[in-house]
Amino acid sequence: MKAGRISKLRIGTRRSRLAVAQAEEVAHRLLALGVDTELVPIVTAGDRGAPATASPAGLKGLFVAEIVRALQDGEVDLAVHSAKDLPSDDPPGVVVGAVPERADPFDVLVTREGRPIEPGMAIGTSSLRRRAQLLRAHPGVEVRELRGNVDTRLAKLDAGVVDAVVLASAGLERLGLTVANAVPLPLEEMVPAPGQGALAVQVRATGGGDDGIREAIGLLDHPRSRQAFESERALVARLGGGCALPLGAYAEARAEGIRMLAVVIRPDGSDLVWAQAEAPTAEEVALEAGDILAAGGAREILAALNASAFEAGG
Repeated sequence: MKAGRISKLRIGTRRSRLAVAQAEEVAHRLLALGVDTELVPIVTAGDRGAPATASPAGLKGLFVAEIVRALQDGEVDLAVHSAKDLPSDDPPGVVVGAVPERADPFDVLVTREGRPIEPGMAIGTSSLRRRAQLLRAHPGVEVRELRGNVDTRLAKLDAGVVDAVVLASAGLERLGLTVANAVPLPLEEMVPAPGQGALAVQVRATGGGDDGIREAIGLLDHPRSRQAFESERALVARLGGGCALPLGAYAEARAEGIRMLAVVIRPDGSDLVWAQAEAPTAEEVALEAGDILAAGGAREILAALNASAFEAGG
């Protein structure tokens, strides 16, 4: 199916190698529809190292705000984000026009020597979600703060700073990296971040001049990936919005409905609340999973985490 005749589309993206690869993936899909594009790299507050308190949406907002602003102001025609970076609410005048088919949503463990996880091993990650689940599943490991892009973290692994790192499988795939000693982490041990592996393509919500853009972008939408994205995003909204939460959520759209597995866990791995739910729509499955998590004490875990973060920032 081909899109109607429209002028070249400007794609807003972060400047990182992974973000550019993601934007190029969307550009290639549009080219197959007969639509030319150009990339417009944008530096975000998160790229500049700003603290989470600099954004009303918390950590997530740091990596999207400038790109969204460029879209709102007409400086770009669409924006491509990692879905897991998006805050849970759409900003004014902007909607997610497409969620292309999702890549592998799961995490992998990468070690230098291919050895299994064992007590005393130093594992690098900056994610509260990954930290908590590692400590829960593997008591005795040392989880070290490890920031930077994929190449930086792999270089620190090679240099012996840590014994292993946890990375998103989709990121390695999109960068074209074949990494030795990369082992998928099972879902029962490491539930992925909401939206992990999916791309969210934002467009302006209204305006007659943008009808052709919205129509072209809509051709990229993958219904099952969209349903999973909307389910996981709705759960984040139900549990507190755009903060970087120790929350894992994975939804699958099936013929009989949408199935979701979700966990909330203290960063030290001491308490875990989990939920399994199935419902016909994204809103319903998020509501059901959220209620199960809340009944198990998830809100108390998140409230304690938010309070400690506020005290540290204040």
